Amino acid sequence: MSADDASGSRLGRAVHEALGGDAALARALPGFRPRPAQQRLGVAVAEAFERRDVLLAEAGTGTGKTYAYLVPALLSGLKTIVSTGTRALQDQLYLRDLPRVREALGVGLKTALLKGRANYLCRHRLEQAKGEPRFTTREQVSQFQRVVAWSGRTRSGDMAELESLAEDSPLLPLVTSTADNCLGTECPFWSECFVVQARQRAQAADLVVVNHHLLLADLALKQEGFGEILPGAQAFVVDEAHQLPELAAQFFGEGLGARPLVELARDAIIGCKEVAGALGAVQGPARDLEQATRALRAAMDNLPVRGTVWRALDTIDIEPGFQSLAHALQALRDALAPLREAATALDGCYLRAEDQLARLRRWLGEAAMGDGLPPDAGPSDVATPGPGTRPEAVSVHWYELTPRGFRLQRTPLDVSAPLRAHREASHAAWVFTSATLAVAGRFDHVAQRLGIEQARELIEPSPFDWDRQALCYLPKGLPEPASRDYGPALLEALRPVLDASAGRAFLLFASHRALREAAEALRDGPWPLFVQGTEPRHVLLQKFRESGNGVLLGTASFREGVDVAGDALSVVVIDKLPFAAPDDPVFEARLDAIRRAGGNPFRDEQLPQAVIALKQGAGRLIRTETDRGVLVLCDPRLVGKTYGRTFLESLPPLPKTRELADVQAFFADN
Repeated sequence: MSADDASGSRLGRAVHEALGGDAALARALPGFRPRPAQQRLGVAVAEAFERRDVLLAEAGTGTGKTYAYLVPALLSGLKTIVSTGTRALQDQLYLRDLPRVREALGVGLKTALLKGRANYLCRHRLEQAKGEPRFTTREQVSQFQRVVAWSGRTRSGDMAELESLAEDSPLLPLVTSTADNCLGTECPFWSECFVVQARQRAQAADLVVVNHHLLLADLALKQEGFGEILPGAQAFVVDEAHQLPELAAQFFGEGLGARPLVELARDAIIGCKEVAGALGAVQGPARDLEQATRALRAAMDNLPVRGTVWRALDTIDIEPGFQSLAHALQALRDALAPLREAATALDGCYLRAEDQLARLRRWLGEAAMGDGLPPDAGPSDVATPGPGTRPEAVSVHWYELTPRGFRLQRTPLDVSAPLRAHREASHAAWVFTSATLAVAGRFDHVAQRLGIEQARELIEPSPFDWDRQALCYLPKGLPEPASRDYGPALLEALRPVLDASAGRAFLLFASHRALREAAEALRDGPWPLFVQGTEPRHVLLQKFRESGNGVLLGTASFREGVDVAGDALSVVVIDKLPFAAPDDPVFEARLDAIRRAGGNPFRDEQLPQAVIALKQGAGRLIRTETDRGVLVLCDPRLVGKTYGRTFLESLPPLPKTRELADVQAFFADN
């Protein structure tokens, strides 16, 4: 769409003007300058708002997509929900970008930040934790004291205000609530509840910033008929939209984990304090539940980290563990039944026990009733859809192990139907945007997964001078990635690149084993080494930025969110094409379902998913118009396989070379 196309839309003209060189943003924001791509994207968003359309928009790094959707959202007057990929991006959008744009435009709309309940302090749980000896180290005691001190002065209750508290801190479940353990209006702190206050602010706001987890949790609640968390909106903007299908699969499924089971047992005992004589009836079944949970995790110790339900049940000595867990849940539920009316907390624990028992039985199969487990005929991981159709309501039953726990999960293989139904029922405008939505210039894959049959489409590439700023290096002579010699050969090929760049590199590996081997090989090198997992992510990234010549090693989870502009990051290395892990039971089941439906699993799922993942990793390199750097793609399949062309055509138009001398010359000219 050209800038002239804005003439047909009142809002489009206003947005085009606001993003121009003589308008309020340019006058109010230092360094702002008009970008034609940003204006085109802003106008497309505006027209989607006015027409209540669906828009799919890929906006490369440097396009300025955040302002391109915030300006029409603020000028439209429509009730708007903006959803981002992570809580960190949510905070950045709400605390930095939104205030700047709102102030520059002089718009007095009300805005609100809304997170899931697990992000807010629960005063009731905090008071409970004060009397519980659950802390195992002095550091935990000290952190808890800081939480108590902060609780007296916070206005929002947002746990993100406590920067010293890690995201995976064991304290968090003790001082936050879940939908299961929340007492609702029966809570003595209901009038002071931070979750209630945050939702009230969202109800009254014109623009609400959420994250995908909350957006999908809201949708899942609506599907179950329990009402909604978010207020009804006239427009939705889904940023980082490439993440939505995988997250939706989590929310339209259901799970059962070791930690909620242990928390249920402990909460049941705590709840007995309110009822004389209750402890004698509940304590034994509660302890049995905790013991059965730990015993099942121990029995699963020799299983692969992930697998299907039948992989678990086919292993000797594991069926009795599931049987014991089911009996323990049933016994606790029965012990709580006569106490339900005596205390709200015990009634809540009864309902949780009943729900978790039902989830366990559904995960094991419909035959897992009463005393036994399913007989030989159990739930198929993938039902057989009719010829030429896509699976819709089929789910895979699988487990995942953590060092001390487990998760039992039922995951639907196709979430397009519920996503489409919600979108159509909303009668709202929907904008899906990301730097990585298209595969070889087409939106077919993401549109199918989101249940989008008709949409306006826009691709705005990054406005960088690729010939001057970047180079793509495809090393020669590397063996096949499956070869035992691949790792050492890869590192041998990379050393002269790191010498030429003087470090300043980000190395992305397909596996943790490859990462560990590289860390060991580079440990005595001349560059500071920063390895994923050795420190919290934000600490690691900050140290890498400050080092000036560091080498950062990461795996798939580092493909997104690594935003290091300037000279500190001048090389991005990707060791292998990021095809999904073969041990992912959901992905395997999805491929099998596509095959049964007459599709081509590689063409329809594996390839497009890997292309989008590669684009995410490559996008870490050039973040601004002054950055320069080399993208090193090591996988020889890029040039040796016909599908390699699809990967290369989906990347920005970087000049390509197979000669190390060109890399050395690139940095010599820097």
